[in-house]
Amino acid sequence: MKLTDLRGILQYIPRFRDKIFVISLDGAVVAGENFSNLLLDIALLRSLNIRPVLVHGAAHQIESCSKQTRHSPSNTDGTGITDESTLQVAIQASTMVTHQILEKLSISDLRGASTNAIVAHPKGIIQGVDQQHTGKIERVDERLLELLIGRDIIPVISPLGFDGEGKTFRVNSDAVALAVAKSLKAAKLIYITTQDGLVFNGQLIRQMAVNELDERLSSEESLFSPQSLSKAQHAAEACRWHVPRAHIINGCVAEGLLAEVFSNEGIGTLIYANKYQQIRPAKKRDISILLQMTRGSVANDELMKRTRAAIEKNIDDYFIFEIDHHPIGCVALHAYPAQQKGELAFLYVNPSHENQGIGVKLIQFVEDQALAAGLNSLFLLSTQAFAYFHTKAAYQEGRPEDLPEERLKKYIKTGRNSRILTKSLR
Repeated sequence: MKLTDLRGILQYIPRFRDKIFVISLDGAVVAGENFSNLLLDIALLRSLNIRPVLVHGAAHQIESCSKQTRHSPSNTDGTGITDESTLQVAIQASTMVTHQILEKLSISDLRGASTNAIVAHPKGIIQGVDQQHTGKIERVDERLLELLIGRDIIPVISPLGFDGEGKTFRVNSDAVALAVAKSLKAAKLIYITTQDGLVFNGQLIRQMAVNELDERLSSEESLFSPQSLSKAQHAAEACRWHVPRAHIINGCVAEGLLAEVFSNEGIGTLIYANKYQQIRPAKKRDISILLQMTRGSVANDELMKRTRAAIEKNIDDYFIFEIDHHPIGCVALHAYPAQQKGELAFLYVNPSHENQGIGVKLIQFVEDQALAAGLNSLFLLSTQAFAYFHTKAAYQEGRPEDLPEERLKKYIKTGRNSRILTKSLR
């Protein structure tokens, strides 16, 4: 690994530390040549204090086992009818996959445990047809999973559900991963498949907001490839249930998981919740609010003084964070397109709402806006909060020559002797 790669990973650590990632592995991925490398990537995540929970499918293994026994399965992915013989094959195949995962985890000196955390009941009769041993997820035993996670044990969850009478049901692994992510309030739900991501109308979706994905699912569902539809439906529901991001990636790509998690570009499809729904562009009518809200920080020399005219001239650069329509924070992004740089400025959070992650959310918002605008890096000037930017958002010490020429002139003119911090976005 190059030093630049390591630095790229390190900038994400404060954001992901102690967060839960639910990682769903298709059975075909477990059977693939890259599976050992994929488990090493998961081991790296754990070494960085990210908490993975593994869910796996078994459709590929059910098909293989059925061929060997010359048995025709009634269903392989847990969405259709599961007859008695198919259930037995599913139990055998799932147990084999779980064992493979636990075996590979031990190679990386990681502890894992197979669980019966999925409580299910019969799916019942659908349009007059008895689904037999196919199950519907009733709930997730989150206390069991949290106990394992708290003891540094990686839960490994199969596509099987259990009821209170000791009966076993075949359940769909995509649905299991979704239920677990919702129950544990995961930071990410990652579907690892043999496809490059979600394919819609023949085109790979690189990233999309959940509301846009919902529109496509409701009106143009048939345009999703068969391999993509289930992942699209479950990823969308995850984001609607406040899982911030869902990813669909190709598990056959070497270091693909790391590239997806630790880079802005990624390798697959990213579906994201509208985490910035509380952030809106400032309007001219908000200038008085901005000035009043930040008056104390300006007086304490934490923020540079701005005039009403200066804010009005660049009002499109300013954003307000609201709770119940009450402004409690703000930030600005001043772009310098010629240099492909941007300035993160005017960051403020009301003291009554400090230590709630709002400042970090505003910083991430500016970073995403800057990327969308084609900027490659950000800089900021700080007199008293430079330690915060360094520890919470991975900004590094910069130099005056890092500033665009016109901004450097203003910097010298103010005489505030602010510390300069920078961050590469790509």
